[in-house]
Amino acid sequence: MNFLLDDVIKFRRELHKIPELSFKEYKTQSYIIKQLEEMGYKPEKICDTGVVLYIEGENKAYCKAFRADMDALKIDEATGCEFSSSHEGVMHACGHDGHCATLLAFAKYLTTVSEKKYSILLIFQPAEENIGGAEEICKTGILERYNVKEIYALHLFPELEQGVISTKEGAFFAQPTEFNIKIIGKGGHGGMPHKAIDPLIPFCKAIDSYQTIISRNLSSFSSAVITVGKFSGGKARNIIPNTVEFEGTIRTYSREDTKTIIERISDINKGLEISFGVSFENEFNTLFPPVINDKKLVDRFLLISDRFNFKYAEALTLAEDFSSYQEYIPGVFFLLGTKNVEKGYIHSLHNSKFNFDEKVLLEGVKLFSELYFLEK
Repeated sequence: MNFLLDDVIKFRRELHKIPELSFKEYKTQSYIIKQLEEMGYKPEKICDTGVVLYIEGENKAYCKAFRADMDALKIDEATGCEFSSSHEGVMHACGHDGHCATLLAFAKYLTTVSEKKYSILLIFQPAEENIGGAEEICKTGILERYNVKEIYALHLFPELEQGVISTKEGAFFAQPTEFNIKIIGKGGHGGMPHKAIDPLIPFCKAIDSYQTIISRNLSSFSSAVITVGKFSGGKARNIIPNTVEFEGTIRTYSREDTKTIIERISDINKGLEISFGVSFENEFNTLFPPVINDKKLVDRFLLISDRFNFKYAEALTLAEDFSSYQEYIPGVFFLLGTKNVEKGYIHSLHNSKFNFDEKVLLEGVKLFSELYFLEK
């Protein structure tokens, strides 16, 4: 794969300069199409800002898909690198530039492969961050059109040493649910609380009670997270506010546990309404499903895992819309380590200083090539 090093560095750095937000990846789309056309391919546009490339193999009835996400984040870059973002306030802080560069390099590698047993679909997907562009790709019917039977993707991960490949069968990433809650009371003077209905008291009780849901309503073999990360209420020390608003996230590894937690939060809020004479407004937004890696595909990969610096993964409470593809077809999601203390590549995803050594992307190209040639 070393012959692709200059290409993968060029792809990554040129993409890094033009980060774009979800469903606004027009420059990214144009760049990807240009590179693929220069390789001799005929890519297609999909979902307005996405790109797909179908490469027909000997077996038209069995297609393997490989996906890279395209979008960036609302972050001011602070890496100081010479190829920093040219778009103020937007940065590839989650490694999607590296994912696209890997898939482009894989496409170039495939130009050197004369005999292709299986057909291939390369998916450059928009809007992974929050919106969930994967489901939009699936809704187009492209997986069925090209007889896609299995799908793979990777994500750069600075918690793992550079070059480490990691995955597991079964539940890998969590299902995220966002919640927004407003408690409505009655404001008043801080010195005469009996004349008011203080929403801060039920707010404190709510936060405390939510944490009992996991320990008392879920199986001891289930893992889940409930976090309240934002709250606001009141403007002065001696005034009881009319309302308190707070926002949080739920992470589970099953739809059933998500449903249970939402129901219990709603029940707790109803009880607090009665107890404290307030009213609650609840809003829940469940995003993509949990990432559930197909056991058969993982077992097949494990047969060749000794060709990589492989580390068996633990489940993470991160979220990934790759799970939407897995609702349609079997798939496996991988992590590719980027941590390099010596070079200072230690910053987390979604950090303004996140960066990595592009050489690691060749491991991603190697992974995709090995997965492609694996017998089904």
